[in-house]
Amino acid sequence: MLALAPLTTRADTPQAAALPRTAAPAGVELYFISPEDGATVGQEFVVRFGLRGMGVAPAGSAIAKTGHHHLLIDVAQMPALNLPIPADANHVHFGGGQTETTVKLSPGKHTLQLNLADALHMQFDPPVLSPKITITVK
Repeated sequence: MLALAPLTTRADTPQAAALPRTAAPAGVELYFISPEDGATVGQEFVVRFGLRGMGVAPAGSAIAKTGHHHLLIDVAQMPALNLPIPADANHVHFGGGQTETTVKLSPGKHTLQLNLADALHMQFDPPVLSPKITITVK
């Protein structure tokens, strides 16, 4: 179970040398199986990730047309494209190839978005993102 608290995030981190990004296959779809956009959930709830057009593999596995999930919680700005996706309470990594998790959030409105990354935690080119959803935690 993940216990998470909202944090402020910024995409304007200091510039680093550009790291290589993996090309995203055409027609990839990243989405939430659950919860649905607009859902009201308890403080602890299950999030299930959906992916079409690619496979899921653990971080570090350089297998063509695969990636691993990152759950973005209450993130207003996307992570920098030239750096690995950060690992913190708002950018949760699933480097083991997981496709679901249990999340615990404080009551109120929250946003969730999925971001698929390559073997090195880099966003694909172009980024593979789910639509951002809003949930209400009771």
